[in-house]
Amino acid sequence: MKLFLPEPGSEEFNEVVEGRDDVLVSDLTVTEIVSAAARRLHQGSISREIVRRLYQAILGRLDQGVYHRVELTREVHRRAEHYLLAQSTTGLRAADALHLALATLARAEAVATFDARLATAARDSGLAVYPE
Repeated sequence: MKLFLPEPGSEEFNEVVEGRDDVLVSDLTVTEIVSAAARRLHQGSISREIVRRLYQAILGRLDQGVYHRVELTREVHRRAEHYLLAQSTTGLRAADALHLALATLARAEAVATFDARLATAARDSGLAVYPE
């Protein structure tokens, strides 16, 4: 959401992501963005038109290759389950474990997140975290 709608941390996140050609995005990320947009729509803080444009923008960037799509495979799920069992003290949630598994299996060097639990787990897995 931070890349598409102004919110706390948007400016910082845009500085990290914009112009990069190595950004990995999964359909899980798209679903999470749509979920957050739908919440705002139902709360009345954004319009249906803004949600439609946001949705088209993220899918367009994926389809155009601006972002590289990574798939949720069986291997990703098994790795995520490993993280959930091995890093239970971080309180990592299922979706965040899937994001971490996607990043590590894709051999990413870093994860961009504002989620403290995911950031801790990513650092524990040897990934850099942005913003710092």
